[in-house]
Amino acid sequence: MIDWNSCPAVELNPELVSGAWVFRGTRVPVVALFENLEDGVTVNEFVELFPGVDLLHARSVLEHAAKSVMAVH
Repeated sequence: MIDWNSCPAVELNPELVSGAWVFRGTRVPVVALFENLEDGVTVNEFVELFPGVDLLHARSVLEHAAKSVMAVH
């Protein structure tokens, strides 16, 4: 499991989206990025589909996830 606490692009607020990790300043769950990527949506398309999420934040989330996975191995 990824520890999102050290990723500045996301935040956790128990009152938003049932307490899911969301992109900072939005109600867009981080999991939405990964679900969309799995469905073939590009990162650029994702930020167009979800106002409030910018490309820098999306890339930061992907980099954080990649580093977290690499740290496990």
